Amino acid sequence: MNMTQTFNQHVVKKRNKSLVLHAIKEFFPVSRAELANKTGLNKGTVSSLVNELLEENLILESGPGVSSGGRRPVMLLFNQSAGYTIGIDIGVNYVLAVLTDLQGVICNEKRIKVHNPTFSQTTEILFEVIDELIATVPASPYGVVGIGIGVPGTVSTSETILLAPNLKWKNVDLKSVIEEKYKIPVKVKNEANAGAYGEKKFGAGQKFNDIVYISGGIGIGVGLILNEKLYKGHNGFSGELGHMTINMDGPVCNCGNQGCWELYASEQALLRMASEENLLPENVTELTLETVVKLAESGDEKTIKLVEKLGKNLAIGLNNIINTFNPEQIIIGNRLAALQSWLEDTMKEHLEKQGLATLQKDLQIHFSKLEKRSAALGVAAASAENFLAINLEES
Repeated sequence: MNMTQTFNQHVVKKRNKSLVLHAIKEFFPVSRAELANKTGLNKGTVSSLVNELLEENLILESGPGVSSGGRRPVMLLFNQSAGYTIGIDIGVNYVLAVLTDLQGVICNEKRIKVHNPTFSQTTEILFEVIDELIATVPASPYGVVGIGIGVPGTVSTSETILLAPNLKWKNVDLKSVIEEKYKIPVKVKNEANAGAYGEKKFGAGQKFNDIVYISGGIGIGVGLILNEKLYKGHNGFSGELGHMTINMDGPVCNCGNQGCWELYASEQALLRMASEENLLPENVTELTLETVVKLAESGDEKTIKLVEKLGKNLAIGLNNIINTFNPEQIIIGNRLAALQSWLEDTMKEHLEKQGLATLQKDLQIHFSKLEKRSAALGVAAASAENFLAINLEES
């Protein structure tokens, strides 16, 4: 047999094995016969690939399923606890980390408040959080198989962080730092892309194909899912829509541009407006989003007006995005999702006033169901998929 043939057989086998595994992951519990139907592979091929996957602990057999007459078939399950991944979302004022199984079920979670950490302070915090989560991993055949990290900035195709303006990071290689310490594969992604992916897989975006995910934190990131695929742009830098200009004579942003949308519609904008209005109650020392939420919940008129103003500012940028992409769904996520009760109506009202009606037909505007976890879950899922893909490569 010549080299090409052997290579081709290997490629075909790998593709078939991936097909079988993903079918089990999606449809479990499923019998071997159903797998042959779903994948279009013959029963012999399915059977031998299933045996390999069983040996590798990636799938499990359960008791007999429902029979259509004759012997009841043995059902196959995806072994979601074969390994675990860690997903981390780095914000300007928080670090959120989740430990999940291979189906994205959260087993543990750590949330830490930070304050504009430097790169080296951040790596120290990450080491601490990762150590804590690794210590709680249940016994499993593979242990922690990947670490995913979302950052608010541009990430190159080789996963170097080129610029995270609000963190003041430039050209930093977080991936290598973490991989060297833990000897575990690390994926670094833009957090808004990760959030869009998390929402599509687990959250409000599951039924939609054209989604714009707005990550509202200290800045604003935007993740685009167009035709069911994450849209990354030519060099992977799409979605920097927090930096579109909405006021040509506005203040200078961290990115160097003037009058960026995120200066008017982000958490940082809300806190700036709140401090200008002296909204801070006497017994509170620090103005945070949580303070604003509490004030709004207590019915404080001034606060509610302020959040509504933020809603109007959000609508200005959203209108531009809607006119550009004609999405099916917009999801407001990350920290700003906590303001849904006061933001939603104002935002929609302003959109209806200023937008092109035809482009808003059938548009769904939702708030994240995953709350602040969208990005962390998105990178954890990407790491799990990466593990399964590598595993199939090696077999």
